[in-house]
Amino acid sequence: MPKVRHYADLVATLAGLMWLMLYWSISVSLNIGSAEPALAALLLLGSMILVSFVHRPVRVMLGRYHVRKRRTEMWMHILALPLNLAFLLAIAIDHLIAPMSGAQKMLMFNVLATASWLVFLVTLLIKLLARALADRRASSGAEPALSDDSSNNTSHNNSDKSDATSGLPRRDGDEA
Repeated sequence: MPKVRHYADLVATLAGLMWLMLYWSISVSLNIGSAEPALAALLLLGSMILVSFVHRPVRVMLGRYHVRKRRTEMWMHILALPLNLAFLLAIAIDHLIAPMSGAQKMLMFNVLATASWLVFLVTLLIKLLARALADRRASSGAEPALSDDSSNNTSHNNSDKSDATSGLPRRDGDEA
């Protein structure tokens, strides 16, 4: 199972990077006044999507639950959150400071999307570190052991003071 998680993390990270490349290419295209960078990024993005739909091993891997879950988390980080924040910030800046052009708004979205993608990467690294520490702790046998009294009361105590159906000791006021 950990191998699937690593693939899922890698796929989501690369997909996020690919979409960020498209976002930034749009900003570059707006700044230089030419559509060539955006078209090149769209061509690369389209070929990656085509390969993922046509090549069966990639299609099967992308259909797995962990990959879909990680990609959804990635979309939340690089699209949903930056769009909402950029919208709110653009409104605030337009009304409080000065009107913003479309290129400036796109640049603000790109900066927020890149920051959110970096937050996604840090989150993945923290999850990986926590999983590695938990695996190391489990392999070293550092799990707390049950006391002998609790195991004796539930499984080995067949005296008159225990309830035959639950294996728990009866209290003095309990009726049979």
